[in-house]
Amino acid sequence: MKIGDKVSVIDEDLSGTITSVHGNTVVFADAHGFTHKYPSEKLVQKNEALYEDIRIEKKFEYHKKISKKHNRNHLVIDLHFEKLVENPLGYESFERLFIQKEKLLEIIEFCRKNNLKKLEIIHGLGNGTLQKMVHDVLESQTGLDFHNKEILHHQSGSVMVNFV
Repeated sequence: MKIGDKVSVIDEDLSGTITSVHGNTVVFADAHGFTHKYPSEKLVQKNEALYEDIRIEKKFEYHKKISKKHNRNHLVIDLHFEKLVENPLGYESFERLFIQKEKLLEIIEFCRKNNLKKLEIIHGLGNGTLQKMVHDVLESQTGLDFHNKEILHHQSGSVMVNFV
């Protein structure tokens, strides 16, 4: 290494031009004018001429085809009790909630078996009992992320579920 050579420091993002050499110690100035001292074994000489004769070959990149199944719209389930049974008046409130929970778990299992990526659960606004049950069930599940569809989650009547 001699004065005027360009060097780079091993394992650091630092380079510059050699200003002086004192035995094994090399002093160089970086692009901002600061000087640095390093032992010569910590430096690598930069030589742009090494790369002039190297030919670059562009290689074919394989593109994975995306399944048509994942391009379709997401699955939507409405947990309003009137949509789940024919005679909604014949059930007690705890029975309604139990049936809605079972339907939700059934749909989540269906999505997992069929490798569906998105599910929208409509729970409505109401007094929040069904919304709380839906969130409790989703929090107990693994391998999925969920968020409310609207920005103000307490005003949202639906939840988007993404299976990971």
